[in-house]
Amino acid sequence: MPSPLEEIVRQKIRADGPMLIGAFMALALGHPEHGYYMKGDPFGRAGDFVTAPEVSQLFGEMIGVWAADLWMQMGAPERLAMVECGPGRGTLMADILRASRNVAGFHDALRIHLVEMSPVLRGKQREALAEYEVVWHEDFKGVPGDVPMIVIGNEFLDALPFEQYVGDVQRKVGLDEDAQLVFVPMEGDVYEFAPYRNDFVKCVCSRLKAQGGAALFIDYGHVHSGPGDTFQAIKGHEYVDVLSHIGDADLTSHVNFEALQRGVDIGVAGPVEQGDFLRALGIGLRARMLAEKADVQQVDMIEKGLHRLIDSDQMGSLFKVIGFYYHDKPLAPAGF
Repeated sequence: MPSPLEEIVRQKIRADGPMLIGAFMALALGHPEHGYYMKGDPFGRAGDFVTAPEVSQLFGEMIGVWAADLWMQMGAPERLAMVECGPGRGTLMADILRASRNVAGFHDALRIHLVEMSPVLRGKQREALAEYEVVWHEDFKGVPGDVPMIVIGNEFLDALPFEQYVGDVQRKVGLDEDAQLVFVPMEGDVYEFAPYRNDFVKCVCSRLKAQGGAALFIDYGHVHSGPGDTFQAIKGHEYVDVLSHIGDADLTSHVNFEALQRGVDIGVAGPVEQGDFLRALGIGLRARMLAEKADVQQVDMIEKGLHRLIDSDQMGSLFKVIGFYYHDKPLAPAGF
């Protein structure tokens, strides 16, 4: 039986003609009532996918070390906006803050800002970060522009709308003669471009140039541009047809890290593979420290989490890390 949102998509196509992929994706994820991110918690084993912060606390702890080190490189400013885009359940930010709480003066300087559109996930974040003062924003433009900032986005860019071309024709979602959803055109070499994603990164970079600071984005994707259809849907930890389960499956595409850098006029670090980045930050040493105080079952969990994060046949190679930075003091973001 078609989902309520699938019927809405069909009605829009009947009324206005085939729908651009970006518009389809935005509707499927962000419809106020039926959008995927608006009505539930997609994370964890009970959800549809697991992100790095849910795999192991080691991930967030390394990002916390990275952020605290950068703050010190910036001269330890008295105020710093710590911004996370798409913060999930708040697990990453909670781990960042726990790992950095002993850095003298760092937490006193922090103002925590979360960019989140989902009311359900805002509730989860409120629980995870109950001991901190947090300000939420519908989009990044609401983040204050008067202090230096550090921006974090883990598996955020992949969920931003994108577009596809087949040859010179922009691909759309339409209806066939049986009123079934199909891609138009259906065949041919697919080329993807993501103007909204690239513009978002440029917006962040322009803010960094004005305010000082850095941004760190971690996502799955490719370092160089090329043809290929990477539009995918995940439901119940399995890939499904992107034109099925509309509003009930996560929709993403691979990030083109080469395209993110075009037109950026501030410092760029990377991209590097996630495994190399985390190793450079000392994740192996931190894992051994945790294991020394753990029981046998906990040691097994620590080791499994570590390998999933850094091994090339797990998340270590597919996921890439890129940094953008600008400040009146020389900055050298760690891990690259």
